[in-house]
Amino acid sequence: MDKNSVKWQGPFTAIVTPFDRQGRIDESAFAHNVEGLIRAGATGIVANGCTGEFWAQNTDERKRLLEVAVKAAKGRITVIGGTGAITTSEAIEITQAAKDVGCDGAMIIPPFFVKPSTDDVIAHYETIARAVNIPIMLYNLPSQTFALTPEIVVRLAEIDNVVAIKDSSFDYNNFYRMNQLSGDRIRIFIGPSTMFGYPALKMGAVGWVDTYSNIWPELTVSLYNETMAGNDTKAQEIQKLGQEFRAFCDAQGNMYATTKAAMTLRGFSGGYPRLPLRPVSDAKIAEMRKWLERLGVPVARAAAE
Repeated sequence: MDKNSVKWQGPFTAIVTPFDRQGRIDESAFAHNVEGLIRAGATGIVANGCTGEFWAQNTDERKRLLEVAVKAAKGRITVIGGTGAITTSEAIEITQAAKDVGCDGAMIIPPFFVKPSTDDVIAHYETIARAVNIPIMLYNLPSQTFALTPEIVVRLAEIDNVVAIKDSSFDYNNFYRMNQLSGDRIRIFIGPSTMFGYPALKMGAVGWVDTYSNIWPELTVSLYNETMAGNDTKAQEIQKLGQEFRAFCDAQGNMYATTKAAMTLRGFSGGYPRLPLRPVSDAKIAEMRKWLERLGVPVARAAAE
């Protein structure tokens, strides 16, 4: 199994998990968001990634949400389940569940908190791959866990089930080096399309798995389409707007709460974060609405009032 074993490409979204005021998963709201992303032109979703607050859910909830994601997508887009965990046994359990419910693949973050060695991480992925025959997307998020450097990715790319990576190093040079060393064997997605999606596609990325496309999927879809069509001037204009949009989002505070509040302003089903994260205040939401409108983001007036 290698990059040619799957057809994953394009603008993916690391879809949020909407919770209601009582902290329960709102399955209908989740399905509503899947429909919205499909209408906007997204080619895939990752459910229960970091943006999906997998760390705020128990194992049964994570398994159930993957089932909801597959049923909502109805085979129209790629569905990848976030199945990472601190222990290898739990990662295997959730990865098996992803396969059982029909996910197209599993995105697996390295074990976090425990500070594993490089050999520990390699063995972690090897053990999961032997246990569950499903295409695996590695997840590089060095700000939160073990860094999958380009040199380590070379070793991981030798594992049979590993077919892709999401690189959220937020470092173009890291992406470029990774693509040079492993791009012939695995598909490389970046995380921040609004930061450098255009040059990444030009230099070999096959797409992205973005957080802020929950808010403005039309932007990231158009960035991908214009770039792939060779409309460089238009794509660069969209990239510049994306950078402004990202700077605004990053400046609002907690990414999870901000994304959900902005989604609600757009008329999507952002829902609420789970404690200890608290929802954005009404005053902050009013401020966010003004800035989104200035950027040209379509805001649903009824939802904003």
